[in-house]
Amino acid sequence: MPPLASFRPRRSRALRLLALGCLCFIAFAQWKQLSRPAASVLPPSPELTIHGLSVKRLQEDLATCAKLRAKPQDPIGAGRERNARYLDGHPPVLIKNASVWVGEPDAGTPAEAARNGTGYSWINADVYLEYGLIKRVEPSIALSSVASDAVVFHAHGRPLTAGIIDMHSHAGVNSLPELWGDEDTNEMASDITPYVRSIDGIQPGDHQLQVIKSGGVTTTLILPGSANNMGGEAYVIKLAVGKADGRNEASAADMLADPDRTWRFMKMACGENAKRVYGRPGQQGPTSRLGESWEFRHAFEQATKLVREQDDWCDAAAALGVHHMKSYLPQELRWESLGALLRDQVRLNTHCYTIPDLEAFVDHTNEFKFKVRAFHHAHQTFLVPEILKRAYGGEPPASCLFADNAYYKAESATASEYAGKILYDNGLTPIYVSDNPVLNAQHVIFEAAKAYRYGLPYHAALAAVTTAPAERLGFGNRLGKIKPGFDADVVVWDSDPLSLGAAPVQVWIDGTPQFEEPVVLKKPPAELIVPDETLAKILDGPTPMEEVVFTGISRVLFRKEVKELSSNSTVVLSKGKVTCLGACEPELQAATRAGTPVIHLKNGHLTESFTAFGSKVGLNAIDAEADTDNGPNFGAFTRAEDGLALDTIKTTIAHSHGVTKAISAPRLTGHGTHHGTSVGFATGAKTPLGKHAIFASDAAVHYTLDLSVKNARQPDVTSISGAVGALRRKLLHAAAAARNASSSTPDAYSEQFYLQRVVNGSLALVVTVHSVDAIAALLRVKAAVEEERAGAGAALRLVVFGGAESHLLADELAAARVGVVLAPAFSYAHYWDQRRALTGAPLTNGTAVDRLLDAGVLTGIGLDGDSDWAVQDLGLLAGIVWRNGEGRVDERGALELVGGNLYKLLGVKEPGVEEGHFVVWEGSPLDIGGRVKAVGGGQGVVDVWN
Repeated sequence: MPPLASFRPRRSRALRLLALGCLCFIAFAQWKQLSRPAASVLPPSPELTIHGLSVKRLQEDLATCAKLRAKPQDPIGAGRERNARYLDGHPPVLIKNASVWVGEPDAGTPAEAARNGTGYSWINADVYLEYGLIKRVEPSIALSSVASDAVVFHAHGRPLTAGIIDMHSHAGVNSLPELWGDEDTNEMASDITPYVRSIDGIQPGDHQLQVIKSGGVTTTLILPGSANNMGGEAYVIKLAVGKADGRNEASAADMLADPDRTWRFMKMACGENAKRVYGRPGQQGPTSRLGESWEFRHAFEQATKLVREQDDWCDAAAALGVHHMKSYLPQELRWESLGALLRDQVRLNTHCYTIPDLEAFVDHTNEFKFKVRAFHHAHQTFLVPEILKRAYGGEPPASCLFADNAYYKAESATASEYAGKILYDNGLTPIYVSDNPVLNAQHVIFEAAKAYRYGLPYHAALAAVTTAPAERLGFGNRLGKIKPGFDADVVVWDSDPLSLGAAPVQVWIDGTPQFEEPVVLKKPPAELIVPDETLAKILDGPTPMEEVVFTGISRVLFRKEVKELSSNSTVVLSKGKVTCLGACEPELQAATRAGTPVIHLKNGHLTESFTAFGSKVGLNAIDAEADTDNGPNFGAFTRAEDGLALDTIKTTIAHSHGVTKAISAPRLTGHGTHHGTSVGFATGAKTPLGKHAIFASDAAVHYTLDLSVKNARQPDVTSISGAVGALRRKLLHAAAAARNASSSTPDAYSEQFYLQRVVNGSLALVVTVHSVDAIAALLRVKAAVEEERAGAGAALRLVVFGGAESHLLADELAAARVGVVLAPAFSYAHYWDQRRALTGAPLTNGTAVDRLLDAGVLTGIGLDGDSDWAVQDLGLLAGIVWRNGEGRVDERGALELVGGNLYKLLGVKEPGVEEGHFVVWEGSPLDIGGRVKAVGGGQGVVDVWN
């Protein structure tokens, strides 16, 4: 053991002692600090808390807590003295002698009776508009009882309704004509974008807004697109824009239907779109509905977490005071709008078609406790009303539908035109929308009219574009009815709004007239529809019958004759043919003895059947499914007969709506293009080898000169001029070959062979084209070919297909003996080459068909490649031409637009009544209430619905 003097502390022990001393000092200092009075620890600045946070910002955050937890209430209507959108200086309006649809039943009507239509009626009344509100709805309002500066409008007994509300539109964000620079429908940086806002892309200068308003639409929900599962926030606007429409400025904010922004709105989508847009296996998802469901749940999880953190912060701040908070209110802009949805501050609209989509989304609503106000498109909701009733919140979502637009993708292939009626019968709410520009929202009232045709009660059909969307948007106290206290959005119509061709005479938004000099069609005095309760019965069928008799035939509308028959007239049908028409007493007695079915009609009509021209019917079953489609040619010249595929959903639907014949051509690129020879066939045939299945193997030669031709991957064709030049060269080469008798005969199925038939006048040349400039070039090509063929005695049989701008060359087309098949029948400026289309009253004096008929151009109605669904509407489209044509055509002439005129243009014999092509109707096919009862399609039997 060493001596004590030699002991030295180790270095490590010294360091430990030093550290211990420091700790003791720090502890002592802390104790002294904490022992001081509280006042002495306040921060040196009153703007900061002990934790260095801004007191002002914390107080603002606490105020935000109240906003986060506020529950919106629908904005009031009654009780206001003036509409917040009213601008001083606009005079009151007194509308005299109108037939008014109030939009609700008489007071005291029991709810169940009202749902069945009891208490609803048109009333004769005057309507007084002042300060942007409906102030009075009364019989015979004395002029002396209103403001001295009131403007008087005489309705002359015409129908008056609230402004139409379109609950699904992309107008403004998908401005027309469509150009890449103006396309702002979808933010496609990510599948989940609840944080983007449609208002940031709405272009008030979009002329389509004015077109839409000309159809009586005063309010619309502008949604982001449906590429994304979560597309973003939506906004409800009124279609009054800038000083011309009585507003101070042309701005999206000025168009908001509720300047106070009481409610917020959001768009989501499930199903095919997101997996088609984003699905890249191994790179990006979702690639399936399974993945989409996870995308939804994950996003809701993030928003739920944010809401929980905010609620915890707000509770603590309220209990302890903001000075004790160690952080600011949690906020994340990415999930803010989704959090607002979970707080029931947002009205959600979701694009969902199919049962699995609907069921999964209903499950999401219950898992995360949010409401969905409406499913859009919703083609299969009629199949699963009970699933809708399981949605969170106690109020089943509405179904925002098209009347009959379907078959464009797998999701829509199971649609039913009776969906609205079935939903309504199950206590649910159908609403009809446009999805503008998918449908031209100018005609959204036509969707409601067709819903009535397919069995939705009359009052519910009108509600489906007025009161029902108003309620789902949270404007049930302001919009959709003609009552004091409601916004002064009013339409006076030239006929019953659910009749064919109904057009506004004037439109008021917030009490201000929207058209300075509206075009008013010359029509007979408006007759209001007496609701036909028999439309509510969904007919059974089709039942093929070899023998059947119909009594009660009152009218025959054949090409060769139009007959008014006595009320007890009969048509006897045997083996698919008309064997007797008239009294037919012996035949009727014999049929009764033989047990032949005898069906009694109230107002039976017998007509020739219709023809679908230019569609993909017979070459395609589901537009977006390549396996069901003949496919594009990209310049290869082919024959439609070689790709004909029958017995599909499209041919079946066509046949069942009286369209027993179709003439379809192969497509060049997109669905609206044509290239090759068309085939004429019977839509009721089961195979191309069936008896009488094909009536024209090569009906016409088709080419395309619309905008898509630039992308058709044809040799030496990358421009419109290149396509025109190529067509000219082919035709002139064929003309030269036809003149040179010593030239070799081409292959009988080659392009050269068919073009030689074109130049010698034995086969029609049909060109898909819309632009007036391209039509002018085409007329020059025709002249050059005919000059080359001078002396041969054959003119080029040229037909313009599409023809949106053909009205600008109506006289020139007539002089050149060039016919036009309008497709669609009523074009609008969807694409650049259609920008000068006529939209009709009250904006323009007539449409293209009117101008062409006035000039003497042989005209037909076809189906463009993106509207095969409209095969169901051909008779109705002809009816609109008749109703709005101011005497240009009679009933027979209207039916010729979808029949005989097409064959005259092509020089092809039409299979007619003699060949077993006819339709028996209850009511007129040219009226909204007309229904198919029997179809003869040349197959030896008659299909009957009863």
